Amino acid sequence: MAQTGGFGDEHGPERLVALSDGVFAIAMTLLVLDISVPPDLGAAGFRHALGELPPKVAAYALSFLIIGAFWLDHRRVLLGMRSVDLPFTAVTLAGLGVTAFVPFPTSLLSEYGSMPAAIAIYAATIAAMDLTQIALVLLRARHPERDRTPLRPALAKAWIVDLAVTVVVFLVTIPLAWPLGGDAMWIWLALIPLKGAAGRSRTAASRKPSEPDGR
Repeated sequence: MAQTGGFGDEHGPERLVALSDGVFAIAMTLLVLDISVPPDLGAAGFRHALGELPPKVAAYALSFLIIGAFWLDHRRVLLGMRSVDLPFTAVTLAGLGVTAFVPFPTSLLSEYGSMPAAIAIYAATIAAMDLTQIALVLLRARHPERDRTPLRPALAKAWIVDLAVTVVVFLVTIPLAWPLGGDAMWIWLALIPLKGAAGRSRTAASRKPSEPDGR
């Protein structure tokens, strides 16, 4: 039974869920602030400003999609638990810290997408965000006594593989950003088939009935 009154006590996940929802909402909203057109432009300047918007919109859409997917997974982890402890809370806060940071590398990517450093910073940020999610899944899998909904080993493994695909693809682009420049971002398209395959495996694992011995 969870104790009360101390810094390291266990509590239900409701407060973390509420905090997480707020951080995700703010981060997703801040992404759009980078998309703007200066006021008082003439016809030529207005057309030029519109021509500069596609990279910004693309960076916004990519980050919004990634944060949205991360938020869905994050809620699945938290809402499946009956209680959370200090290590779980600390990892959650680390993940939220990285999430709140995402608008900055998104802005770098939209303004300096051909610069290797901008690509590397963005890729490292997304990889770090997903690494915290992997840590949360591992912590939950190692403490089934805190589960509200049992997380079977097969599902935990498939979940981690799904998240690891994102980590690997983004990490691979970091060293390749210098020789390839902006073309390194095309590697991210590999996420479409890889995440599709990983997602199907994860769905299959979630639907597979538990074995009689609980494994």
